[in-house]
Amino acid sequence: MANITLEFDSGTLVLDGLNDPAAGQLPSVTWDQRTQQWRAPGRAYRQIVTRCKELGHVLVDHARAYETLNLTLAEPIIPREHQTHALREWSSAGKAGCVALPTGAGKTIMAVLAIVMTGRSTLVVVPTIDLMQQWEQVLGKFLKEAGHACKIGLLGGGAHDPQPITVATYDSALIHIERLGNKFGLLIFDECHHLPAPQYQTIAVGSLAPFRLGLSATMERVDGRESVIFDLVGPLVYEAQIHQMVAKVLAPYDVYSIQVPMSDEEKNAYQKARSVYTDFLRRSGIRFNNGADWMQFVRMAARSADGREAMRAYREQKHLAQAASGKLHATWEILQRHRGEQMLIFTDDNALAYRIGREYFVPVLTHQTKVKERKAFLDGFRRGEISVLATSRVLNEGVDVPEASIGIVLSGSGTVREHVQRLGRILRARPGKRAVLYEVISQGTSEYFVNQRRRQHDAYQGSSTLS
Repeated sequence: MANITLEFDSGTLVLDGLNDPAAGQLPSVTWDQRTQQWRAPGRAYRQIVTRCKELGHVLVDHARAYETLNLTLAEPIIPREHQTHALREWSSAGKAGCVALPTGAGKTIMAVLAIVMTGRSTLVVVPTIDLMQQWEQVLGKFLKEAGHACKIGLLGGGAHDPQPITVATYDSALIHIERLGNKFGLLIFDECHHLPAPQYQTIAVGSLAPFRLGLSATMERVDGRESVIFDLVGPLVYEAQIHQMVAKVLAPYDVYSIQVPMSDEEKNAYQKARSVYTDFLRRSGIRFNNGADWMQFVRMAARSADGREAMRAYREQKHLAQAASGKLHATWEILQRHRGEQMLIFTDDNALAYRIGREYFVPVLTHQTKVKERKAFLDGFRRGEISVLATSRVLNEGVDVPEASIGIVLSGSGTVREHVQRLGRILRARPGKRAVLYEVISQGTSEYFVNQRRRQHDAYQGSSTLS
């Protein structure tokens, strides 16, 4: 049995009073030769405290600086069945785990209930400033502490005002976690599929928060690194699919795939570029059987003139397929078919989004759009003054647009997550609503095979095909 003092130092725990046998009994504790101290990552706090109690060690805890809060709801929330189930499973897992709910199924409201249930200082980490502002509004609306409205702290977008309940962007949380990592008992990662990025892992590793909640529409990643999320946050405790939410929570919907022909000039250029690209793959033995094959192609392409030409050809054939002129004609037909309805047009790159904007006088949202202009476009869309918005990737996640009922996908990455995110943008329910997602594909190109792979996802259950 040992008398241990626990301190927090720049994202790590420092343990004083340990000897070698005692240190060997505690998880993640190692000897730091540089500082001549026993240390552990901040994330090991819960395990170390629990293990010390089990072993009968006397622990003086100077590491913890987060508060116990007397939180209540400023407005009543009646959770839906799936939210209640998710909360119950998360709580049963020790209030550490991940929940996957489709866009529109109430992840934020479920998180509000988790914050009240936990009653600890909370840091919510989000990928964008838009999302940070949305979380601030929701938390400010629903949370009271000791009978008074909660002041919601912000870190990001020029704001630096940490409070017991704080919302931060991933980038800002990364900058400040070494200093603030002991000040929050509950850590919530919204859109937690971002977490496996090496730099963002530091947020989870450097925080001692014993309670953790990861939220996303889908945990699936192209590189298969979902296990990193579960290691840093906790296991997947609850997952609901889009088709399970339809009628009860989300609007019913149809998904249509429309194949459009390329012009002869586009087709010839596509086939020429595609041939250069696939010939290099064949010579190099790259078959794209797993997520690592893409990085293999990138590495090999950088080593020779032939490889660099293959990379150029890959980008050219992709651009030709994504921006084929036939897609503009198909877009116009869809716009006419659904005139008067709220529509979102999704592209993979800014150039095509701006081209749509010029052709059809449609407001365009990209990462280049100024904050005031973006707000004006989104507010106008919510009020119904603007009926169509074109966007590259800005609306894939984190922007609440409940009025949209029609989605037009002209190009994308082909990942399941992107599809689920884009579909989710149009599925918020309202009486009598039936949403429609159109996927416009260049005929005879690799887009067709990408679409076929995506259609194996359960979000396509009951969807239709047009040609």
